Amino acid sequence: MTWDYASFLLVFLVLPLVIFLVFVISPFVQALYYSMTNWTGFSPDMQFIGLQNFVKLFNDPTFLQAMGNNILLAVVVPLITIVIALIFASMITVGGPSHGNVRGLRGSSFYRVVSFFPYVIPAIVIAILWSMIYAPTGLLNGVLGALGIDNNQWAWLGEQSTAMGATIFVIVWSMVGFYMILFIAAIKGIPGETLEAARIDGAGRFRTVTSILLPQMRDNVQTAYIYLGILALDAFVYMAGLNSTGGPSNSTLVMSQYLFRTAFEKGQFGLATAMGVVLAVITLLFAALVIGVFRLIGGKDEGGRA
Repeated sequence: MTWDYASFLLVFLVLPLVIFLVFVISPFVQALYYSMTNWTGFSPDMQFIGLQNFVKLFNDPTFLQAMGNNILLAVVVPLITIVIALIFASMITVGGPSHGNVRGLRGSSFYRVVSFFPYVIPAIVIAILWSMIYAPTGLLNGVLGALGIDNNQWAWLGEQSTAMGATIFVIVWSMVGFYMILFIAAIKGIPGETLEAARIDGAGRFRTVTSILLPQMRDNVQTAYIYLGILALDAFVYMAGLNSTGGPSNSTLVMSQYLFRTAFEKGQFGLATAMGVVLAVITLLFAALVIGVFRLIGGKDEGGRA
């Protein structure tokens, strides 16, 4: 045990571990304790009540509906976003002429820049802008009216049949550009000789994407799915900006919204903390499920990596 070795362990192992325990594990353990109390959030007094908050949550139809909405978002938002981002990334990188060097569509640099614009706008600004666009007298109904489609000033966020779909569109619209750039970077990392060989063998654009690009981008797609799923399981900013009340019949209510309402409007911080614990567990299970599915789909590659 030399000084160099001991200092290396201290700086690169012990210190990060202490920071992780203090700022990650300790708050989670504290939250788990608070979730088993009747803490009001505004008083140091609290009583340990065990699992009563969790029992109450899973007997609360509003919370169950919010959890269902979160799960729906976690399934639909990543799937739609990744598919659209992959299509755009493929068009920009390999969707050009079928002769000559493999390249994207003409003007692909312009499309890349424009598509990335929504991502640099803060989520709350996007939500407020689209809430005005979706308003009965907003831009969307105005454009539809100019095209001769009279929908009687439809309230896109005020009707149960369209509220969730309109919300999903906004989230997807705001995230597609970033993941398109991520996938473009992944495609650029694939050797050009591989794509040229596929073209010589007669592979079309669709076959090139499905048989060459996707298998080599599996890790990128997996990471994107997990990140988008975590975003969808939260989605507080988008939901608060688009429909702060949770939508008609709570059709767009998510757990984070209900948690905020329970804590700061009802003063039930113990119950709200229990919601946070449930949300954290669902998020961990979601990430584990995605990793497991991608391992089953992709099998094992070289070096035992899956």
